[in-house]
Amino acid sequence: MNQLQIVSSMPSAHSAARTANPAAELLHVEHTRAVTHVQLRRATKRNALNDALIERLRQVFTTLPPATRAVVLSGDGEHFCAGLDLSSLTERSVVDGIAHSRSWHHAFEEIQFGRVPVVAVLKGAVVGGGLELASAAHIRVAEASTFYALPEGQRGLFVGGGGSARIPRLIGAARMADMMLTGRVYAAEEGSRVGLSQYVVPEGAGLTTAFELAEKIASNAALSNFAVLHALPRIAEMGQSEGLFTESLMAAIAQGDEGAKTRMKAFLEGRAGKVRRADGHAAVAKPVKPAKPAKPTKAIGKTGKTGKTGKTGKAGKTGKIATTGKQAGAKR
Repeated sequence: MNQLQIVSSMPSAHSAARTANPAAELLHVEHTRAVTHVQLRRATKRNALNDALIERLRQVFTTLPPATRAVVLSGDGEHFCAGLDLSSLTERSVVDGIAHSRSWHHAFEEIQFGRVPVVAVLKGAVVGGGLELASAAHIRVAEASTFYALPEGQRGLFVGGGGSARIPRLIGAARMADMMLTGRVYAAEEGSRVGLSQYVVPEGAGLTTAFELAEKIASNAALSNFAVLHALPRIAEMGQSEGLFTESLMAAIAQGDEGAKTRMKAFLEGRAGKVRRADGHAAVAKPVKPAKPAKPTKAIGKTGKTGKTGKTGKAGKTGKIATTGKQAGAKR
């Protein structure tokens, strides 16, 4: 992919500037047309999260360029994110602990309820806070090496980065409890089946797949994407009556947008692509031709002559059983 690279997480190419702002090296940010790539850059720590990295994530997602229409979130090295960097964990008072947890909430809310959809590329460890981070994304693409775990129970901890609010909405509270109580680990395929990812791809194919999906997303009407990000999850939490009313409001707002009108006009004029099945064929039902009427079955009649064999007696008439030679039909 021919990329226009803008490393916004590094204010200068000079090492002196990087040394002055070491937190900037925790993230690598590139802008390619309408897609921004945000990559965790702590490979030697399996991209474990510390306070500085959390703050950088919040800053990046709140200051995305106006041209950005979708984000790809990935991790450098062999792992997406191994969760909280335990080496940075210090003793905190209850008040300080609440404030620390809330700082994670603020950062991840900028991902889940930000301006643009986020596609996360998962591989290797997606553990603890790493799974909390992944659950804030809207689309998750898991490579074959991906494994999921919530070891907080074994560490004497509890999730604090929004996992208890987001992960049960993906896999259910019972499965999350199982992961925390027993240390259960899900592999890529099983994780996808229970709802931890929407896609599973071969090892090394995650980033390519994520960019393909992000480019599709970026081509959507901005207001439609916004509605999916902000209205859909809230409607899902409402009672049916309130949800249906809110849906009507959002539908009316979306279809009144100029982008929606332009796209509908293009579709009606045959200038927009049709929905196709996964195999590439147009998903348009073809008229079924009426079956030809079956030929009437003939009654068993005369069989062809074989030599001088007598005629087979006509069906329904008993007493005239064909025999060979002149005995056929002999009178008694």
